[in-house]
Amino acid sequence: MATETTTRTAQRPVGAPHPQPWIWMYHSVADPADDPYGITVARDRLDRHLTWLRRRRLTGVDVDTLLRAHAAGRAGRLVGLTFDDGYADFLHEALPVLRRHECTATVFVLPGRCGGSNEWDALGPRKRLLTAEEIRTAASAGMRIGSHGLYHQDLTTLSDTDLRQETLHSRELIRDITGTAPDSFCYPYGIVDDRVADAVRAAGYTYGFAIAPDPPLGAYALPRTHISHADGGLRLRAKRLRHRFAVRGPGR
Repeated sequence: MATETTTRTAQRPVGAPHPQPWIWMYHSVADPADDPYGITVARDRLDRHLTWLRRRRLTGVDVDTLLRAHAAGRAGRLVGLTFDDGYADFLHEALPVLRRHECTATVFVLPGRCGGSNEWDALGPRKRLLTAEEIRTAASAGMRIGSHGLYHQDLTTLSDTDLRQETLHSRELIRDITGTAPDSFCYPYGIVDDRVADAVRAAGYTYGFAIAPDPPLGAYALPRTHISHADGGLRLRAKRLRHRFAVRGPGR
């Protein structure tokens, strides 16, 4: 999807603790050569990223597992893995790598576009999205399925009726596909405001995921770190340090 931005810039009082552990954000796993948005990671680069985690005795897990462990004070060696948009390449490119490293992940899908393509990306390239059967396959393989809405729209621009469709109806459709209603919602483009967060809460989700929301909206606008094909060991280390700095606050 297009480069994701929020409508606000994150700020945090000096010394205030970060409310959540480290969560990585991926999109497509394929050839990154034709990618004007910088959201595609090659399969071998994903493998290197997960190897980087393992060498540091860290484990990548889906966000439901991560946040339950965090609430119990047991998330110190866990990193959340998320894949936005529900690209079909997740099954044959990302999933084998995740299983080899004994990791799980949350895949945020668009049940209104099952088997369709990323038509919202004006510059292309067109990429196929997971079908309902492929979503079930990912869930059966131990991956968590979350909602990315129905059609990948900026939810802050929608009417209350359309917003309810994007949040509640997408949850109902995913429940019909997988047999389980998702706990997690990911905001298209990372854009969220109070009205949208309230709609996600009212629809029955436990968590909402953005990028760097401000002001913080608690469990309904959790921050994530974009991970790109350009990220090697040094860049991952820098992003980890930046996350730790945010956790501890500049005055601690």
